[in-house]
Amino acid sequence: MNSSSKAIQKMVISAMLIAVGIVIPMFSPIKVVIEPASFTLASHVAIMIGMFISPGVTVAVAIGTTIGFLLGGFPITVVARAGSHIVFALLGAVYFAKKPEALYNPTKCVLAFFVLSLIHAICEVIVVLPFYLNGQPVDNFYYVVFGLVGVGTVVHSMVDFFIARAVYQLIPQAKTTRTKIA
Repeated sequence: MNSSSKAIQKMVISAMLIAVGIVIPMFSPIKVVIEPASFTLASHVAIMIGMFISPGVTVAVAIGTTIGFLLGGFPITVVARAGSHIVFALLGAVYFAKKPEALYNPTKCVLAFFVLSLIHAICEVIVVLPFYLNGQPVDNFYYVVFGLVGVGTVVHSMVDFFIARAVYQLIPQAKTTRTKIA
């Protein structure tokens, strides 16, 4: 496949993943919302599949889904959290581009997923802090920000990583679009 065809293929995959990444949170029947946290099963899967393909696809999906959340009328805390995904997702995409074999090694894979889930949670906590540090007293501040958003994000992220990995491994064509960074 020539480079032009590969670029078009990645663009189409990015567009499809953006659509999936917007539709899942909007219509999924499996979701729990306890502001500022929201946990929708598989809501990170599109971004995570993008991570397994290339950094470019990952950035496109992270930006596209954030814009989708904004246009979809989601609360600003949810949009801000979606925007923070670019950090953990890009780090993960670069890691998997440099070490694609890690995706198939159970120990390396779980360790990578856990580290990325921690980064994901830290980013989301940082993004929601300004909404809660505006001088107004917040009941259960530590529980809400560090418990729901922090710990909840780690657990949610790990579940979505395993779903994304399973879906990615079922799509043989996806592996042909992978970018390897030396």
